[in-house]
Amino acid sequence: MKVVETAAELRALRAGLPGPVGFVPTMGALHDGHATLVKRARAQTRSVVTSLFVNPTQFGPGEDYDGYPRNRERDLEIFASSGADVVFVPAVDEIYPSDALTTVDPGPIGQVLEGERRPGHFKGVATVVTKLFAIVRPDQAFFGEKDAQQLRIIRRLASDLRFGVEIVGVATVRAADGLALSSRNIYLSKDERNQAPVLFRALRHAQDLFQAGERNGDVLRSAITATVGKSRLVSLEYVSVADSSTLAELSTIDREALVSLAARLGRTRLIDNMTLPQGLSPAGTGRD
Repeated sequence: MKVVETAAELRALRAGLPGPVGFVPTMGALHDGHATLVKRARAQTRSVVTSLFVNPTQFGPGEDYDGYPRNRERDLEIFASSGADVVFVPAVDEIYPSDALTTVDPGPIGQVLEGERRPGHFKGVATVVTKLFAIVRPDQAFFGEKDAQQLRIIRRLASDLRFGVEIVGVATVRAADGLALSSRNIYLSKDERNQAPVLFRALRHAQDLFQAGERNGDVLRSAITATVGKSRLVSLEYVSVADSSTLAELSTIDREALVSLAARLGRTRLIDNMTLPQGLSPAGTGRD
């Protein structure tokens, strides 16, 4: 596995990599979810490039950029054991030179849900992903479904800007109790960690209601809110039942829907989601 720190080094290596080339961008603090992305890329492509870069432009005022967990050596070990061929570890000024002016606005899909609560976040994501795609020139790029809105924005970005990159979504990796793996889980106290799985239970409750025939979006939102409300340590920021493509809120679930939420446990902010498929019969089998 080769570790490079400049775009010029990476481009020189990229010229000799057998294709197709898979790409897994990360901000480090790796866990089994990241390892799963790299292993998926390893299985589907001949060469695997990864990146390790804590992107400052996607953090807002008061967010945890300075305190974001960083452990380069451990991350490199995980990359190596998961099958990465190349790791790109740029400095901030390699990605954002002092004279850089161009940013990428993802449009309306980046202004709701996470985008509404974290202004500028998705502009930072779209800008850094655009820069990384331009440097790496991957054939496929792999992103986790836990960050559902981000995945949709990146798919739109790749399509709109004609990158020619296939965006591959990889299922959320969860702990045994259902909590979605996240780099920020290390911030949770013991009590907070014990109560955090209520987020997944709330999503599953909404899924159960949907499978039983419920199609009213407000009913599902209220059910999630009530379930999470049983935990004394969890404070919901939002609950969404939205069109899976546009993220427009649904009053009636008559198409594929994304059910998502964000919550705080102490100083830790967590997100999670679940997709409700189109055409599922009330019994949970067949089609409407």
